Amino acid sequence: MAEHPTEQPSPDRSPLLRRRRTWIIALVVLALVGIILVRRGKSASSHQTGLSAQARVVPVGVSIADRRDVPIWVEGLGNVTSLATVTIRARVSGQIVAIEFQEGSRVKTGDLLVQVDPRPFKIALQQAQATLERDVATLRNNERDQARYKDLVAQKLIPQQQYDQQVATVLAAKATVDLDQAAVNNAKLNLQFSSVTSPIDGIAGVRQVDLGNLVTPTDASGIVVLTQMDPIAVLFVLPQDDLPRVSEAFAKGPLTVEAWDRGGITKLGTGKLTVIDNQVNAGTATIRLKAEFPNPDLKLWPSLFVKARMQLQIREGVVVAATPAIQRGPNGTFVYVVNADNTVAVRNVQVDTIQGPLTIVSQGVQPGDRLVVDGQNQLRAGAKVDPRPVAMPGSPPAQGQQTPRAEARQQEAGQSPPPAPAPRVTPRQKPQGRPAQQGGAREASAQ
Repeated sequence: MAEHPTEQPSPDRSPLLRRRRTWIIALVVLALVGIILVRRGKSASSHQTGLSAQARVVPVGVSIADRRDVPIWVEGLGNVTSLATVTIRARVSGQIVAIEFQEGSRVKTGDLLVQVDPRPFKIALQQAQATLERDVATLRNNERDQARYKDLVAQKLIPQQQYDQQVATVLAAKATVDLDQAAVNNAKLNLQFSSVTSPIDGIAGVRQVDLGNLVTPTDASGIVVLTQMDPIAVLFVLPQDDLPRVSEAFAKGPLTVEAWDRGGITKLGTGKLTVIDNQVNAGTATIRLKAEFPNPDLKLWPSLFVKARMQLQIREGVVVAATPAIQRGPNGTFVYVVNADNTVAVRNVQVDTIQGPLTIVSQGVQPGDRLVVDGQNQLRAGAKVDPRPVAMPGSPPAQGQQTPRAEARQQEAGQSPPPAPAPRVTPRQKPQGRPAQQGGAREASAQ
């Protein structure tokens, strides 16, 4: 059996393989070095960016926390309703001979509205009076006969039965007289009903009948509808969660209720709470309340939709902050506080009650703290800021500023108000004092 010789590698291929391995290793090393350099460059640039962001001065609006008395209000939507609405109908049948009111005019209790033809009722009254007079005369004659029969029966000149019959005749005559008197009273009442008068103070609506029409007590539409306007009532609803606070405050005394238009701009009247409904609406989880308002200028109109604001109490000497200063993050509510060196610090706070543009803070804020109310989205702890003063809601105007009423008085006196300073433009500027019901505090994260 023949043996094959062992194959030996070509002397020309070994150096070629070694060179390829060398190039591959060199390329891998270069790639690793490049990746390390790129990562170092990114971290250095991000560090420089953070330092530049930290050093950048951010313009912000700043409001100063204060200690003051704050009224606590609850709000609900409702509608105006009249305390009395009366459909005027004739109480006797007849023809209208006079209309004594104007549509849309004010009427008072007892004012004549409509006159139904009174002649048939006068004639009926005269007939009833004549019948009464006749029966009264008959009664008097029977009473005289009874007196004579009494003496005769005592002398035993007539039987007792005849006297008893005369007594019965007198009693029947008295009953007849009483019946006639009732007929006279009824005729007088019908004559009085022919003059239709107002039972309440109110405003007359659109007239449903005209002069000359025949009216009856069964007319469905009646003659006119009267609506009491002063005083007037407002029915409004509150969430059932407010019921304990409202009941407790109502038990201590009358509660003031203000009626505003639906936009909350114009105040329409001030009244007092009179009724808390005796049950909660299970479908809406609300409780209905009723307040009574004086309405001499007729700003409140039946079925008008209004916004009702009711004052429950006055919190005295509490620390308040502008509501836009309150922020919410993963760790709860917090505020940005501006330090003396115009850097900001993040401080957690405990919110007690939000009352529109003001928030009562129970922990975390002291009177005099400068709180950021505008521009928080650009801030981080330790950031440098350029603070712009913003007046706390309800505070007097700053020096050099005038209220709109003062400017109006100057214009009436012929004086031109001082020119207002040019507004300072800041990034993402937004209006101050936004009520909590229209969005509340903005979500943010504290870093």
